[in-house]
Amino acid sequence: MARSALLNVMVQAAIKAGKSLGRDFGEVQNLQVSVKGPGDFVSNADRKAEKIVKDELLKARPTYGFLGEESEEIKGTDGAHRWIVDPLDGTTNFLHGIPMFAVSIALERNNEIVAAVVFNPATDELYTAERGGGAFLNDRRLRVGARRVLSDSVIACGVPHLGRGNHGKFLVELRHVMGEVAGIRRMGAASLDLAYVAAGRFDGYWETALSAWDIAAGILLIREAGGYVSDWDGGSSILETGSVVAGNEYIQKALLEVAKRPVPAR
Repeated sequence: MARSALLNVMVQAAIKAGKSLGRDFGEVQNLQVSVKGPGDFVSNADRKAEKIVKDELLKARPTYGFLGEESEEIKGTDGAHRWIVDPLDGTTNFLHGIPMFAVSIALERNNEIVAAVVFNPATDELYTAERGGGAFLNDRRLRVGARRVLSDSVIACGVPHLGRGNHGKFLVELRHVMGEVAGIRRMGAASLDLAYVAAGRFDGYWETALSAWDIAAGILLIREAGGYVSDWDGGSSILETGSVVAGNEYIQKALLEVAKRPVPAR
């Protein structure tokens, strides 16, 4: 596949950060970990990876803005462009030695995501996309799954944990969805959930209370793989609301309808 100069910069930044994470992953028990909040850990590896990504991206485009999980936002002087970065999506997985984590990088131009990279160094899987150019996994073209009914589908989700999310609301959503689908999976890394939908591994995915850096790259991956992504209200304010429902044309619509069913009256 032919990549633009900007996508090449993003790929190199992700791979460089991924190599650093891979080295730390091999010594995960020795990492110094600080507590950022209940159940939400940030490691030296996380901060180091963000510095690598930031340095690489801003060296290539110093006027662009930068939004990352572990540092203050840089507005930039460009005005039209912004990098949106999660240097280690799936921190809890990483710290527990579970090889489901990723570096996620998206480029936003005039409020639209135009390029995306999600890289899992533990599996050496590199997902890339550019607007209008398709989505790829290690240079293989991606398409979302073709299943048309929820009863045949495997659906991914995020599960709120200690100190995060509305547990009661999620249990209602889960109750509705689990009775309609072939299986439910929880990966612990939103960027990979979305990438797996783009690859056809998952048929759909829903989650709320996310941050822009969790989902920006994955949104473009799915759209360029022929899929559909909306916020919880069926609109396009995904980064603003932090809610996402994804799948192909049929599953995304059906999943949104089922997950949002009201609680039945007793």
